[in-house]
Amino acid sequence: MVFHTVLLKLAEWVVYQLLANSCYRAARKVQSCGCFFLRIRNPSPKSNPSPQSTPKHHLPPAGFPSLAKFAGGNKVGTLACDFQGALLRSSSFFPYFMLVAFEAGSILRALVLLLSYPALWFLDSDLQLKVMIFITFRGLRVKDMESAARAVLPKFYLENLHFQAYQVVASSGSAVVFTSVPRVMVDLFLKEYLGVEDVVGTELVQVSRGKNGGNYFTGFVSGNGLVVKHRAVKDWFGDRKPDVGIGSSSSPQDYLFLSLCKVEAYVANKEDSNKMPRDKYPKPLVFHDGRLAFLPTPAATLAMFLWLPIGIFLAFFRLFVGILLPYKIALLLGTMSGVRIDFHDSRDRAETEDPKTRNRGGGVLYVCTHRTLLDPVFLSTCLQKPLTAVTYSLSKMSEVIAPIRTVRLTRERERDGETMQRMLAEGDLVVCPEGTTCREPYLLRFSSLFAELSDEIVPVAVNTTVGMFYGTTASGLKCLDPIFFLMNPRPRYSVRILEKLPAAMTCGGGGKSSLEVANYIQRQLGGVLGFECTSLTRRDKYLMLAGNEGIVDSSPPTSTKH
Repeated sequence: MVFHTVLLKLAEWVVYQLLANSCYRAARKVQSCGCFFLRIRNPSPKSNPSPQSTPKHHLPPAGFPSLAKFAGGNKVGTLACDFQGALLRSSSFFPYFMLVAFEAGSILRALVLLLSYPALWFLDSDLQLKVMIFITFRGLRVKDMESAARAVLPKFYLENLHFQAYQVVASSGSAVVFTSVPRVMVDLFLKEYLGVEDVVGTELVQVSRGKNGGNYFTGFVSGNGLVVKHRAVKDWFGDRKPDVGIGSSSSPQDYLFLSLCKVEAYVANKEDSNKMPRDKYPKPLVFHDGRLAFLPTPAATLAMFLWLPIGIFLAFFRLFVGILLPYKIALLLGTMSGVRIDFHDSRDRAETEDPKTRNRGGGVLYVCTHRTLLDPVFLSTCLQKPLTAVTYSLSKMSEVIAPIRTVRLTRERERDGETMQRMLAEGDLVVCPEGTTCREPYLLRFSSLFAELSDEIVPVAVNTTVGMFYGTTASGLKCLDPIFFLMNPRPRYSVRILEKLPAAMTCGGGGKSSLEVANYIQRQLGGVLGFECTSLTRRDKYLMLAGNEGIVDSSPPTSTKH
């Protein structure tokens, strides 16, 4: 009922805006016709100015050079820059509204935004923006928007950043970005990643719902309306003028504010835009959150919604196959359903099967990189034998449906060491010393506890590839992580088992410290995967993405066996 009321209000508002917009356009046409007849009746030299006397802001697009002609070695003083179509290679901001609607809002909000897309074709740019703002932000918590701006949007902004435009921003003494999109969507990224001095964007109306209710967006822009860039430049700089300006070649508004620049101005053409290389990112992208693994353009979002029913069925089919069926059949059916598994075991087969080479204390300790909660499950399936996995944070649902034995740790070093030693004495054990997952090509700091437990250590390089949904989250429901991963059309798991750790590099046989062993294995796995080793920890990740330390439950360690 509430959703129906919201849709009705939205429809009324759109109709009102359409009528107002039509009347405005009709009035402008009448006014232009009247001016035309006045010019016919009263011809004068001013009505047909020569090219030399044409004001700078009436220059055609060719009047401003392409950004490709900017001399990279030049230092820029003050810079005024557009975001959409200039710093960003794409001039359409629909995908970023969709990211906010899906990640900070809900799948239902994202569906409404997608259904509104055909109607947007019949609206002018300002009205399109207002409609997208209303659908995306109506009733959205400010806290959720801030979380998406911090954890979700930077990845997609960096992947679509205009390399040449960024170089100009980086060479400027002071950069100010002017944009008509909501400031809350771009402010954090521009200041923290690009280091701009200020961001002038459209402000949104917020309301408070009591002391503990938090702040919410109404879906409407503030009384100042959408930002008009050339006016905003005049207001911000006052009597001063920016030295250099960068605008979008597809935005008529930008030619007005570019004409205010003192020294030079450039337009960013889509044809000349180069994608920002990862090694040139102004700030390493180690952590990010959100479920969507693709930029949700209208076509890509439509494909996702069409795939969703099939994906849900496929996820549960793959899940039950892995839980109920023997390893060989599970591998066959999983592969037939689209799951790709690349498995390689570098160990000598005779050595792995000889019990004399096994640790007297029990099983083998597999040390894995951590990409999703399913890492131990896929390792167990590839080896076709049961394993025990230890983890710090595991939801009750994930613990119940796990097809292998799982043991929850407490973060008390001595107690966890005793628990892991006991599990290792009973059989093979899987540990992910990073303590949390990482999506990007980085390895977090390895906890050294595992190195004190056994000398029978086998490193395992694990990596995943997805095309639609990420199977990890920091702020969402972790119990759905396996479901989202298995919903991908063709998810890929790469499992590469390395040679057993040499005795000389262990604590018992080689006299190495546990920290030396952990760092050695981290570097070894990083080299195999082509990942960069870092000293970042689980705590760093959750404080950045979710504002907490990532603790799901602090109950004593329990185990379940299936």
